[in-house]
Amino acid sequence: MDNYSNKDNIPAFVKRDTIIYGKEYAQLLNSLKERYRKSRIKAAVKINTFMIEYYWEMGRQITRLHEASKWGSAFFDCLSLDLKSEFPNQSGFSVTNIKYAKRWYEFYNQEDENRQQVVDDSVMPSDFGLVPWGHHIYIFTRSKSIREALFYIEETIQNGWSRSELVAEIENDLYGKRGKVITNFDNKLPAPYSGLAKAILKSPYDFGFIDKKITSELQLENELAANITRFLLELGQGFAYVGRQMELKTPGGQTFIPDMIFYHTRLKSYIVCELKVVPFIPDFAGKLNFYVSAVDELMKQPDDNPTIGLLICKSKDDTVVEWSFRGMNQPLGVAEYKLQKFISEKAAKLLPSETELQKIINTYDDM
Repeated sequence: MDNYSNKDNIPAFVKRDTIIYGKEYAQLLNSLKERYRKSRIKAAVKINTFMIEYYWEMGRQITRLHEASKWGSAFFDCLSLDLKSEFPNQSGFSVTNIKYAKRWYEFYNQEDENRQQVVDDSVMPSDFGLVPWGHHIYIFTRSKSIREALFYIEETIQNGWSRSELVAEIENDLYGKRGKVITNFDNKLPAPYSGLAKAILKSPYDFGFIDKKITSELQLENELAANITRFLLELGQGFAYVGRQMELKTPGGQTFIPDMIFYHTRLKSYIVCELKVVPFIPDFAGKLNFYVSAVDELMKQPDDNPTIGLLICKSKDDTVVEWSFRGMNQPLGVAEYKLQKFISEKAAKLLPSETELQKIINTYDDM
């Protein structure tokens, strides 16, 4: 039969009919595109889960057999060669990768600091399949404990981190910073919202993108507002900037001005941020508590969660902060910040100038 006997197979230019350029067609096209994208993502997750489970079982079997045998270092070379010979078109069977699988399994099957088995050695945690293998390698080789590694796995899943984003967060010690924020969320917010609220805060916040010496709250606020994109990146995903210096006038004629206000898209709550360039004192908690109450009263919508107060200061005494929270009725958190370290003017005078340094360089070039 002729290949062109069916008119649908006859070569021809495809003409777009303007009749189908309507709302219904656009909705159909968008729906099909989105469904296809989701199908590809599901397929990728399924394949990734299969490979992660495979590496888990590989690590488990190698750990048990390798320890019980008298095999030497040549074992990994031999196993890698045999697997690559059987599956020549598949990657992941290098000596390095096989050793990583063994170390990965052993890492999660050690006892934690409380001498507890955190992960069941016989069954891989289901969430592991949602994280790429390269992420897993970086997480377990950089984490100091199982709980720290599990933290980064959960954060990777929730935030959809790329490899570079994961590396940046680990190098910035997000796990350590999360534990240094002092809050009263457990007493003032319902579970599990309290845990979610604590998870968005960290301490210290890195304001190293500010290249000036800061001496006042207003100057700090101005610099953060001028670098709002960098500030939002440092705060973390979900923070949306609402405004600064939003004047609050009371019926009695008094005026109050909170520093900065954000809205967190995941928590669905406003966050009042106060900035202090001095160490924390108890008076700060009372003022922040007042601002949170005002935002709850004037800005919060019925479908919003409770407003949160965040005070970022130069330093804090945890005991002073905890005692200051007693009697406060709003959810509050206190964190620290760090800036670039500037050389004092006295020390700077002892250093050679740019011109003097260039002369020294030119002298060596002429030698």
